[in-house]
Amino acid sequence: MKNALTPSEGTAAISEPWRAALRTFDADLQRRGAAERTRKAYGTDAAELAAWATANGLEPTEVDYKALRRWAARLSQKGAAPRTMARKLASTRSLFRSLLEHGEITANPADLLPAPKLPHSLPKTLKPEDIERLLEKIPASTPLEMRDRALFELAYSSGLRAEELVDLDTTSIEFDNEQVRVEGKGAKTRFVPVGEPALRTITAYLERARPALLSADQDPALFLSKSGRRLSTSDVRRRLRVWAKHAATQTGVHPHALRHSFATHLLDGGADLRAIQAMLGHASISTTQVYTRVESARLRAAYAKSHPRA
Repeated sequence: MKNALTPSEGTAAISEPWRAALRTFDADLQRRGAAERTRKAYGTDAAELAAWATANGLEPTEVDYKALRRWAARLSQKGAAPRTMARKLASTRSLFRSLLEHGEITANPADLLPAPKLPHSLPKTLKPEDIERLLEKIPASTPLEMRDRALFELAYSSGLRAEELVDLDTTSIEFDNEQVRVEGKGAKTRFVPVGEPALRTITAYLERARPALLSADQDPALFLSKSGRRLSTSDVRRRLRVWAKHAATQTGVHPHALRHSFATHLLDGGADLRAIQAMLGHASISTTQVYTRVESARLRAAYAKSHPRA
């Protein structure tokens, strides 16, 4: 697999000690099962830091807290958004944590770096009727349409990430148990229920559409492109935009909106937060609790609209 931490063309020269540190970091990310997108983003951030440190005459063992404060100030001066800053600082902490674990340094100089304050934006969700209209507007007259209907029925039925959807194989769906086996973040496996409408569309897709898309390579992927290859996450986003526009639902609908809607509608229906956490594959319950804020905001809006003395 290509090293995600190799600097791109045009990046300032990086010293050999830094290159060795980047290789170690990349190997650790792979060993921990980091998602490819995370690995790439962290690699880009780490290479940028390495280039800056090299230009300032600092090797990995010479970087201290003050140097990293200068690095953070430089990012801020370049206009990095708070979320970008947060990710870059997380990348930096992870990089030096890796070096600490390998005995290259004696303390993590990034541990005390303050994280930027992030806006508490609520996840974007769709109403159940908008979801129904979106799915019902996807016809089933061609193999690609049948694939898309099965794809997005499953996305909403089980709350899967786009990365998880494209990683599914035909053996991932357990029809007898009415569930899907998902390889989530950190190479953790979980089993998520699948509703009857999704199972029906997947069955129809497997029987009548997927054979028409399958190429000579016999790709085991559940969802195939028109050329018979495994779909990419960009394919999923693009196809969802097409069908959302066709259904005249909210603009800017993305796969994560289906995931957020899945969780919010479960909570609305009385599902336990711990159960939702398990189905979403969240490592921490605090990540899942954002959906309680969605419900709280909805209740406040209903109160303000309905109560005579609100």
